[in-house]
Amino acid sequence: MAGTEKHTILPRPTFDRPVKVLIVVSPYYSDIAEGLLAGAKAELEAAGATWDVVEMPGALEIPTAIGISDRRSNFDGYVALGCVIRGETTHYETVCNDSTRALQLMGLQGLCIGNGILTVENREQAEVRADPEGQNKGGGAAAAALHLIALGRKWADTRKDIGFKPRGEDTLMAGQTDGKSIA
Repeated sequence: MAGTEKHTILPRPTFDRPVKVLIVVSPYYSDIAEGLLAGAKAELEAAGATWDVVEMPGALEIPTAIGISDRRSNFDGYVALGCVIRGETTHYETVCNDSTRALQLMGLQGLCIGNGILTVENREQAEVRADPEGQNKGGGAAAAALHLIALGRKWADTRKDIGFKPRGEDTLMAGQTDGKSIA
């Protein structure tokens, strides 16, 4: 199925200054997490990036850890790694939806996050996706973070004002005039 399809892999971005990435991983399924982590580390090393790793108990804690790190550290980007395997209850949907939604919202706020949290039906699917020699979803998540970091750096000095512009010497406050009549 998915393992036999061909996928486009973008060329690895290059950087003119160091890149520092935080990998946040849930080792709930430790063998799956080890494969994801190996793939992510290899991709970051190939791009010349440095990385740190923190572990969280489950996928739901990964976005919170990234949010805390963003407020209190100096990482350029993040890689979220974990695995959620469907069980007998609706907990699967909650964990998948909420962790993904939280990561997406942080991304829309400007964080560079590669999402490597696997959401699968069974262990076999997880093993194939986590294997660095297989689908290498950990490496793919790291690559996504690197591409987002590169894009952010490309446009770092091209900000657009949103909403009201800051008041400067040439800006008049409401009720002020510059001596010219307004018709």
